[in-house]
Amino acid sequence: MAAFATDVQRVTVLGAGSWGTAFAKVLGDAGRDVTVWARRESVAEEIRSAHANSSYLPGVRLPERITATADAAAALDGAEAVVLGVPSQSLRANLTAWQPLLPREAILVSLAKGVELGTLKRMSEVIAELAQVPADEIVVVSGPNLAREVAASQPAAAVLACADHERAMAVQRASSNQYFRPYTNTDVVGAELCGAGKNVIALSCGMAAGMGLGANTMATLITRGLAEMARLGAKLGADPLTFAGLAGLGDLVATCSSPLSRNRTFGERLGRGDTLEQAQAAAGGQVAEGVASCSSIRALAQGLGVDMPITDAMHRVCHEGVDPRQAGAELLGRSQKHEWS
Repeated sequence: MAAFATDVQRVTVLGAGSWGTAFAKVLGDAGRDVTVWARRESVAEEIRSAHANSSYLPGVRLPERITATADAAAALDGAEAVVLGVPSQSLRANLTAWQPLLPREAILVSLAKGVELGTLKRMSEVIAELAQVPADEIVVVSGPNLAREVAASQPAAAVLACADHERAMAVQRASSNQYFRPYTNTDVVGAELCGAGKNVIALSCGMAAGMGLGANTMATLITRGLAEMARLGAKLGADPLTFAGLAGLGDLVATCSSPLSRNRTFGERLGRGDTLEQAQAAAGGQVAEGVASCSSIRALAQGLGVDMPITDAMHRVCHEGVDPRQAGAELLGRSQKHEWS
């Protein structure tokens, strides 16, 4: 097992989107020196000179400790921890380019939430493969962390999951501040399945909202969504308690109920009758993570013989053209069963 800094001071965040920038702010407010890698030089320049990222977090002032660059080699030079903040389906391509530049002893931290299409790998598995490091050395961040609220310094908590508890604690010390409280956990599988699955369930809640449905429907989708996420987790050896905690129920409630959730608002547009292309255009060309994850999680569940009806319905709406109202009717019309069967 490689040596690492137990008192992390220099952190690189690869990705200048909403959550990557917000997590960089968390680290900066915790007293760390942070370098953000941005794909566009204009974004990097704004972070450096104006301490802002108006493209993703307008109105937010970033700490003086944060700088930025569009040069990945410069960003990674001397980093004691490297935070991977790019979307799940683009992680492989990005990490392939970054792998030769990664400092050998740096702690690798994943912000990505999803299951990779094709390989059906969780994000830590993709990182372990490409970075050529043991999977138990990767720290996964999960929990109810809507980027806009975190960037506004509103109180929030998170889970830092890693099989190597010492690494999780090093990141915990580096990210703990007056508004952000991270907890450690050793259940990486559970934390990652929660992070991927909640985006899919949030799509369904958004669709229900778009159709004018109320709190009973939302509560039903959240609760039954949690049940199917937990079934998949049990099959893969996850700790059931993870699904009742911040990474599970906590993140699920936040993502399914907040208008700040991209997945919920994307689903709401579909529920109002927009096509996938129209919803994507309304979101500025960005596709919610759950649109891809509903397919990869569905494939993973089918291969394991796990019943995930809401996830299956979201796949059919997003990728097979099924009307959300028809999908809802089919969910209600399924054969009756015991709640815990």
